[in-house]
Amino acid sequence: MIGKNRLHLERRSYLKTVILCGGFGTRLSEETHIKPKPMVEIGGMPILWHIMKLYNRFGYREFLLALGYKGEVVKNFFLNYHPFTSEITIHLASGKTVFSGANAEDWTVHLIDTGLSSMTGGRLYRLRDRLMGDTFMLTYGDGVSDVDLNDLMRFHRSHGRIATVTAVRPTARFGGMQFDGDRVIEFKEKPQTGEGWINGGFFVFEPGIFDYLREGDQAILEQQPLSTLAKDGQMLAYKHSGFWQCMDTLRDKNYLEELWSSGQAPWKWWNEGPN
Repeated sequence: MIGKNRLHLERRSYLKTVILCGGFGTRLSEETHIKPKPMVEIGGMPILWHIMKLYNRFGYREFLLALGYKGEVVKNFFLNYHPFTSEITIHLASGKTVFSGANAEDWTVHLIDTGLSSMTGGRLYRLRDRLMGDTFMLTYGDGVSDVDLNDLMRFHRSHGRIATVTAVRPTARFGGMQFDGDRVIEFKEKPQTGEGWINGGFFVFEPGIFDYLREGDQAILEQQPLSTLAKDGQMLAYKHSGFWQCMDTLRDKNYLEELWSSGQAPWKWWNEGPN
């Protein structure tokens, strides 16, 4: 059984994960005027790193980061990642620098400019030559979850369609109350919304998705492409009832920061690495 599990882990390590990192993040302008939203920090590390750590926990180690707005900030982070996670000895006379004790993850990270103003479908379409021929994962660079990616992939493999979307039910922004006259008879802090399930990212796609992306850079993945996939019966939902939180606003960032600081961050499924 151990050998079989190791084989599955090695196989997953070859599957690529796309993370959309190019949006302007206008609703988080307090932070995004100097950096792209995926680089906004939670616990001293970019939320992008938190997302990648989740995928790494399940054996996914090759990432295609679709860059756009302030993509150079993302590039600089990864270009300097090895030095920042290493002990450094500098021989001043010769200029020789020696790195030792590195604590960097075993990741392959492709940093790809997909256009300043490209939409989500356009960014994905620009990556088509790198993704043809195998199943791949895709998510947004601003949301964390405790979704079980093993179970997600098993579900995707079981139905044989082009796409699987992870459906989530986000919590409300404010507590809810029920009354008997003026008397509060029930109070629920952050109850689930009544609107039902929404797109939580954490997609699995087959290469057939590219047949649905024909609008160039302005293609919005969440509009015609996914709508047409649904009409064609080519998309199923993996329903995740656990933790999920996007980071759209400063309030969202502060909430995630509080969870991390408390040591109760539901998305932290790893023990190694910074923090």
